[in-house]
Amino acid sequence: MLIKGARAVDPANNRDEIYDIRIKDGVIAETGRSLKAEPEEEVIDASGLTAAPGFIDGHCHFRDPGFEYKEDIFTGAAAAAKGGFTSVICLANTEPPVDNVDTLNYVLEKGRKTGINVYSAACISKGMNGEELTDLDSLKKAGAAVFTDDGKPLADAALTEKAMKWAAENGAVLSFHEEDPHLVGTAGVNDGKVSRALGFTKGAEASAEDCLVARDCALAVRTGARICIQHISSGVSAALVRHAKSMGADVWAEATPHHFSMTEDDVLKHGTLAKMNPPLRTEEDRRAIIEAIADGTIEVIATDHAPHSEKEKAREFAKAPSGIIGLETSFAAGYTYLVKPGHLTLSKLIERMTAGPARLYSLNAGTLSEGAPADIVLIDTEEKWLVTDDFASKSKNSPYIGETLTGKVKMTICGGKVVYDETR
Repeated sequence: MLIKGARAVDPANNRDEIYDIRIKDGVIAETGRSLKAEPEEEVIDASGLTAAPGFIDGHCHFRDPGFEYKEDIFTGAAAAAKGGFTSVICLANTEPPVDNVDTLNYVLEKGRKTGINVYSAACISKGMNGEELTDLDSLKKAGAAVFTDDGKPLADAALTEKAMKWAAENGAVLSFHEEDPHLVGTAGVNDGKVSRALGFTKGAEASAEDCLVARDCALAVRTGARICIQHISSGVSAALVRHAKSMGADVWAEATPHHFSMTEDDVLKHGTLAKMNPPLRTEEDRRAIIEAIADGTIEVIATDHAPHSEKEKAREFAKAPSGIIGLETSFAAGYTYLVKPGHLTLSKLIERMTAGPARLYSLNAGTLSEGAPADIVLIDTEEKWLVTDDFASKSKNSPYIGETLTGKVKMTICGGKVVYDETR
């Protein structure tokens, strides 16, 4: 396959120019200007499009095993491919949870049949109960990409420190959902004007996030562990991560498109479709997150793709589950809310979606280097499109429905094979 004439943006190599990309045997064999097609070689005319490394999502929920009515590994992978993602890490809060090698193998083996690279997280604690560590050594040996009890914060500081010491000694990554439940009233809505407008005595305080971020940054400084602070929603948390980095801590952070594109006011507009943990917060928080993405405090943009059924999201706010889908709108939201207003260059946005997560999780991905896996996305950065409920995901729980975004994925190639083509 030969991709001709694209603007190729490869942040891992500080390269942004028009050139051709030749793919052979699943890898990028050659790059350069005016490459000539070989006999019987498929040629893709990408003039006017941007070629980038396939996106990497380090935080998504495919709900499989246990909740396949919301999503399964195949439909989740299809949604990923449609959104330009060639590598994803599935989170471990399934049923049963990924706290044992058998369940981990189930996810990985099913993932190999999807056409994209499906990795899996494993739980830090058994049953995600926060009381006893899983067999971390066996899970790492079996291929766990990261360890997390996402959805449930680790309340026990001593257990958290023990996990961090193990991670530091074994070159593993730990990822944390930071919300102290004692500081959360009604989950999924920021504590403030909107929670009061909805009639709740108390919502989810930003301090619920800040306190645990401060604790885990301090423990990371002490232990030397590599940790990731998930889906930062608070400006104070972003500042805490920035400070921890200045102290030499190996602390990384991720932000979601919804947290840099929306605020708590969107809950009044979208209802449960804008309910997530941690919640959408204030405009001040949103701007602080954008600043942290721009200055490198937040190195990773992740979707936190969280499918739920229409019936579940139709419940009254307090009883509806938290989370939204995001794989199919992630790049467009980033381009619309970060690049177009001038907060980030296109190269920086792509870096946060490719080379950044590849470095965090030590993945062989995120670059257009010769010899690298041929994981490539072609994008029309100028195309405006209306988000409808025509998703590849089983679920439709997106607050972006009805919004016009800019930046459309046209084709996704993984391992040299086309896994999504808008024209097909």
